[in-house]
Amino acid sequence: MDGKRVKSLLVAVFSLFLTFISFPVSAQEHGGHSAQKKEAKKVKFDANEVIFGHVLDNYEFHFLTYESKDGEEHHVSIPLPVILYSKDRKKLSVFSSSRFHHGHEAYEGYRKEGLKIVSTTPAEKFYDFSLTRNVVQMIISLILLVWIMITVANRYKKGEGVQTAPKGLQGFIEPVITFVRDDVGKPNLGKNYRKYMPYLLTVFFFILINNLVGLIPGTANVTGNIAFTLVLGVISFIVILFSSNSHYWGHIFWPPGVPLGVKFIMIPVEIMSIFTKPFALIIRLFANMIAGHIIIICLISLIFIFGALSKGVGWGFSPISVGFTIFIYFIEILVAFLQAYIFTNLTAVFVGQAFEGGHEDVDKHEDAVIV
Repeated sequence: MDGKRVKSLLVAVFSLFLTFISFPVSAQEHGGHSAQKKEAKKVKFDANEVIFGHVLDNYEFHFLTYESKDGEEHHVSIPLPVILYSKDRKKLSVFSSSRFHHGHEAYEGYRKEGLKIVSTTPAEKFYDFSLTRNVVQMIISLILLVWIMITVANRYKKGEGVQTAPKGLQGFIEPVITFVRDDVGKPNLGKNYRKYMPYLLTVFFFILINNLVGLIPGTANVTGNIAFTLVLGVISFIVILFSSNSHYWGHIFWPPGVPLGVKFIMIPVEIMSIFTKPFALIIRLFANMIAGHIIIICLISLIFIFGALSKGVGWGFSPISVGFTIFIYFIEILVAFLQAYIFTNLTAVFVGQAFEGGHEDVDKHEDAVIV
């Protein structure tokens, strides 16, 4: 009975939340049509624009927007380089994204519409090689990864952490490396774990660093971009295929111990499983990382949505919204580590399945794990 009451309460709260989200916010009449338009523009808050502006890619790092006393909006952001090549004009254009003035002006025959750059000439074909915030942040994460690993490696070369306990950054990284080796590599790859450890450690730390950097306000949600997870999934797919053996393909194209009639059903299923494994890696990481960011932005947006209805309600709801946001933020830190582990672990599982042989090899694999 208590469980049903809790479920009913959750349904009621969620319904109330959707009602407020979908409630159209409009300005009150103040004498004239122009005054009404001005007031509507002032109080209107577009949650969709804020949410998708955060989770999607952009040509700048945008931190905040504020309004001065004269009513003019000012944006605090870091513009990024725009690199465009026009196929029709045979021209390469390189300039700062600030030239667009946040979509209000065109520059060199291009203008920004929402989160896209379009040509002012209809049907003009051009290629976009711009350094967007996802690209820049990936480069920053890569630099951090290389710097961390080189720093730790140099300390081991000097003898630090070999005869003595590791310190500082080395003391934080070593247990993580040991964890990936003992709980991911050895159980899933057996005696072959050393061969795959460089790849597994690179994937783990690259995803982890991108997850953590993406939690900094104003940064990009790189791991919540399907293109990023797609590339990681394709790389893992290639590693899995190159790790396979004849026994692996024999089980796929002619499953042993299965009646002949069932084989014709199992073979398409087994072939499909080759592609569903990397697909699961791609979607799992993408969905989990983008979901957390959307929840955080939605909780913050509730302050402005309620504030548009009534300033008192907005201020009153602020502590609740901020409290839930902080709670979800700490959960996201845990998710950042968890998703890096899951992607790495599943990759190791799929690779282990690819080169695993018959029952004799399974026994050897288990012996290697025990050792």
